Amino acid sequence: MRRIVRLALLVIVFCILGSYLAFNRLETVYNAPGPLNRAVAVVVPKGASLPRVVRILDQAGVLADPFWFEWSVRLLGAARKIQAGEYVIEARQSPKRILGLLMAGKTALRQVTIPEGLMVSEVVAILDGAPALEGTTPVPPEGSILPETYSYQFGETRAEVLNRMSKAMQNLLADLWANRKPGLPFNDPIEAVILASIVERETGVAEERSRVAGVFVNRLRRGMRLQSDPTVAYAATNGKRPLGRPLTRKDLDAAHPYNTYRIKGLPPGPISNPGRAALAATLNPLETDELYFVADGTGGHAFAKTLAEHNRNVAKWRKVQRERKK
Repeated sequence: MRRIVRLALLVIVFCILGSYLAFNRLETVYNAPGPLNRAVAVVVPKGASLPRVVRILDQAGVLADPFWFEWSVRLLGAARKIQAGEYVIEARQSPKRILGLLMAGKTALRQVTIPEGLMVSEVVAILDGAPALEGTTPVPPEGSILPETYSYQFGETRAEVLNRMSKAMQNLLADLWANRKPGLPFNDPIEAVILASIVERETGVAEERSRVAGVFVNRLRRGMRLQSDPTVAYAATNGKRPLGRPLTRKDLDAAHPYNTYRIKGLPPGPISNPGRAALAATLNPLETDELYFVADGTGGHAFAKTLAEHNRNVAKWRKVQRERKK
């Protein structure tokens, strides 16, 4: 009997010692720095089992001991708390930090930038080429998205990102429209977007935007044609792509609803997606008597109040063009 008791006690001692050693081993591995010497990105798929997650981490080289990591997760009851997504595992990150990252769902953020003044065809091309997004890109209405830099996560759909761009435009436009300068010749916000899209394509000089907008507002008030070259370029391709060549006399004479050399007032829709600054300039244009502007050869424009003055500015611009061709 005593012999059995001694044997039982010995077994208990060994069990306690083994448990202590195992726990000590787990704790040591759990808190030890990882083997990585540089950051890597890993993707945890939706619905992945714990063994699959461990394999993904092991293949990425982030675990020194996959077996002990898996058992640490099981003992903590954390397997079901791991969230899907793309994660950046920093160099020398311990299993404890890695598990905390996966449980918190601190997924990596990617970014996509939409420059000001692009047409929807160009915006769609950018989103189609953005990595880690899913699905096709819906084609939004021209002028309906706000050009900015947007963050997104691995596995989001292109439609979801595009929806954020559209809501950003709606929110900005609502704010700018509510605070617009009184007496502008716009019946609704979309008309402001139409003119802003033209202003965006007319000048890349930030200081000129409100002045260019002021000129166009003056022409609208007087019933003058806008005579904007970017609208003619948009008409020449029906907005499907950039023109990629100089305008011709045939382009300027073409009967098209977007050709503002032929139509009076605004074209039927925007010709691009204007940015924040162009929208703000259009809804708060410079008060000016100017009715004309033309390129001045420095990247900016020469403005004029009279046709005679404008014609002199045009002659100067033609001279600059001829000298550049020599």
